[in-house]
Amino acid sequence: MPPVRRRAAENLEEHTFAVVMAGGNGTRLQGLTRWDCKPALPFGGLYRNIDFPLSNCVNSGIRRIGVLTQYKAHSLIQHVVHGWSFLRPELGEYVELWPAQQRKGTRWYAGTADAVYQNLEMIMERAPKYVLVLAGDHVYKMDYRPMIEAHAASGAEATVGCIEVSIADAREFGVMSVDRRGRVAAFDEKPAHPQGLPDRPDVALGSMGIYVFNRDFLFDVLTKDAADASSSHDFGRNILPPMVRDGLVFAYPFRDADGGRGYWRDVGTVESYWRANLDLLDDEPPLDLADEAWPLWTHQPVRSPARFVTGGAATSSIVAPGCIVAGRVHRSVLFAGCTIEKGASLDNCLVLPGARVERGARLANVIVDSGCDIPEGYVCDARNAAAAEGERVALLTAETLRGKGSAESTGVKAAA
Repeated sequence: MPPVRRRAAENLEEHTFAVVMAGGNGTRLQGLTRWDCKPALPFGGLYRNIDFPLSNCVNSGIRRIGVLTQYKAHSLIQHVVHGWSFLRPELGEYVELWPAQQRKGTRWYAGTADAVYQNLEMIMERAPKYVLVLAGDHVYKMDYRPMIEAHAASGAEATVGCIEVSIADAREFGVMSVDRRGRVAAFDEKPAHPQGLPDRPDVALGSMGIYVFNRDFLFDVLTKDAADASSSHDFGRNILPPMVRDGLVFAYPFRDADGGRGYWRDVGTVESYWRANLDLLDDEPPLDLADEAWPLWTHQPVRSPARFVTGGAATSSIVAPGCIVAGRVHRSVLFAGCTIEKGASLDNCLVLPGARVERGARLANVIVDSGCDIPEGYVCDARNAAAAEGERVALLTAETLRGKGSAESTGVKAAA
């Protein structure tokens, strides 16, 4: 069981219910989410995206969790059922799966706020004092307790977790400006021209999509939003802006143990997913998966240890159990059950579970999809390709290799 550090003060985490939104379709991840939703995608060789918010909750002492599912949820449901059943419901600890049930009519979830709204009755039955709303597809380690404590101390109705981002990246975030007390003075969802911080104009304060709400207030604002036919029922677009105007929202800056900017990644695109996995390969990785003080929990079938045959080598890489390596692998992540045959070479690659790279294939800056078979002698080097939208990675799936698609759809050129 994970360790839980207790404090002399009131344990606010025990009065908190966590809602993890795990229903995203993930269209920007292209073929990677053809069969799986974003939270179910494998990460770091052994894990799945959903393991990060769930592990953060459990390690923070928050052990009442509802996971909202909708699209392509089968593998996610299997993973949560098999990997997160160690909590004890008879002690009030659980991770429950809440599939979309059309509890408020005949529609499916229409937005992030609507997903929570359609499950309000079940949240209210748990009678929490605070509701922690999380995304199921972000990669980070965070103790939520200081954020909940800051929320309680501020007197806010809502608190938003935030992180410093460059002005160029801020266009993909909800951007906030705050006063000296930390109250959010303005909130702009994905602005075309984001405003920088007063003393650092090249940096903006971006929302992480992590929210703490007072329970009754959340009930009131979501009920009001649901009755607004013009709303898109999204937290960033429709819930936070009027709350900010009324002075009810505070910001909580996410920091690491040393007080610096915490590591947090939204792995919602092919490139960001690839880069976040490769971050794990640094000599001092910004995200330490081996941190015993903050364990990352998951489920993995029993597999044999990775095996290196004569001539096989891997440097600056992660090689998961069940892999067979006979080729040369550098700065790559091999997920469980992969095979790299003799003469094959990989640089800056992700090879997802069960994939095979045959003899003589040469891959660089490539993601090989789960179960995909890269044919003998195939060459795909995305490092020097003319990238579309700034991407420098190719995604290879069974469809692209059968000629039904092209690796060029990810903004690179591949030669066979």
